[in-house]
Amino acid sequence: MIEIIPAIDIIAGRCVRLTQGDYDRQTVYDEKPSEMLRRYADAGVRRVHVVDLDGARSGSPANLRVIEEIATLSLCEIEFGGGIKSDVSLRDVFNAGADYAIAGSIAVKSPETVSRWLRNHGGDKIILGADLRDGKVSVGGWLEDSLLTADELIDRFLPDGLSQVICTDISKDGMLQGPAVGLYTGLSQRYGGVVFTVSGGISSMSDIVRLDELGMKRVIVGKAIYERRITLDEIKRYIIRN
Repeated sequence: MIEIIPAIDIIAGRCVRLTQGDYDRQTVYDEKPSEMLRRYADAGVRRVHVVDLDGARSGSPANLRVIEEIATLSLCEIEFGGGIKSDVSLRDVFNAGADYAIAGSIAVKSPETVSRWLRNHGGDKIILGADLRDGKVSVGGWLEDSLLTADELIDRFLPDGLSQVICTDISKDGMLQGPAVGLYTGLSQRYGGVVFTVSGGISSMSDIVRLDELGMKRVIVGKAIYERRITLDEIKRYIIRN
């Protein structure tokens, strides 16, 4: 069964959602991250995807207190991304209570650092974040585009034990128009030993069912939950049924 991973995107300690990664097109929601976590856990969710958007833009985690707050609840595993660009940042994220760290921009700008993290912490703790715009990897909170493709980035880290990749199609993110199915099935076929997480565009439970039928292992759901296109009752029923 595909694992449903709800997203908690944070700016200034509050839950927000961006559209296509644009900080000028953000919606702020009333729910506190801790409240959202409790609701997700009640629905049977085992893992949440937390993005520190302030940290992604500034280059250093800025909402570690939020991680500490939700980690002390011990309700879900936490995968955290946003501004992890140094050994100190990685240590702080794990010390705050995150179970997994997402290496995004640093994987492009300092690949030797991420290789070392993978060797030291293992592929079960370090997740590669590959955020794509027009087929190229974007960095710096999606504010810069590199010349690397997802395949080139993944190939760089396979020898170091890479086993988990979150791949986001930025053009789909926050648009509620369905995921880029071909992108994810293609990557999964090329890299059989890597678990890919679908991210971007999920609009309904039918999208998740289709991905499950195609053999995808994980999917991140964000705006569709906040906009009530997917209810937590639907997620709970799906988890129980499967």
